Amino acid sequence: MRILLVEDDREMAAALGCALRSADIIVDFAPTIDMAAASIATASYDAVLLDRGLPDGDGLTFLATLRETSRDMPVIVLTAKGDTADRIAGLDAGADDYMAKPFSTEELLARLRAVQRRPSALSPSTIRAGRLVFDMGERVATIDDAPLTLPRRELLLLEVLVRRLGRTVQRAFIEEAIYGFDDEIQSNALDAHISRLRRKLAEGGAGVEIHSIRGVGYLLRAS
Repeated sequence: MRILLVEDDREMAAALGCALRSADIIVDFAPTIDMAAASIATASYDAVLLDRGLPDGDGLTFLATLRETSRDMPVIVLTAKGDTADRIAGLDAGADDYMAKPFSTEELLARLRAVQRRPSALSPSTIRAGRLVFDMGERVATIDDAPLTLPRRELLLLEVLVRRLGRTVQRAFIEEAIYGFDDEIQSNALDAHISRLRRKLAEGGAGVEIHSIRGVGYLLRAS
């Protein structure tokens, strides 16, 4: 999962970023509405965490604009304004959820999982291929009901490929999905992740294969 955290409080952003990364989530930061808009125009996100009180305006104004072009992107509003009227305003503006500060990171992670589980015609909650099952809401992979334990990058990589099962995924798209703006990417890093993931899928008898499409990217399909 890759999320955009729109928050101008540096201490809070750093604390939330640390907690989210510990849950294997890629985090990009935007301290202003303008930077948030630029980030969304540049990268694809699974969710947005949006503060209301930003230096260049109210986050809800940005949310209303965002909903004109990104109706399905989950947005959780994070704000110090927590009374009933403010919550109603946030939900009416298009928020999928609304959390008043302070809140626990455990609750935030649970709410992120919840918005990811919501049904979508384009994104089934569970994807099966061979003996591999990927729960998109919980972000858990299993083979014949046995957990497939993967480090963060490989889990993100598998998620990207599973979401586009049977279709070629370009290298640039994969790198965008599994690395944040601030990550340093070695030239052969993706190839190394692919190699390790291939081996673990084969060793676990997943019944799927990752195919290299020369000069383009990779494709996951049942073997």
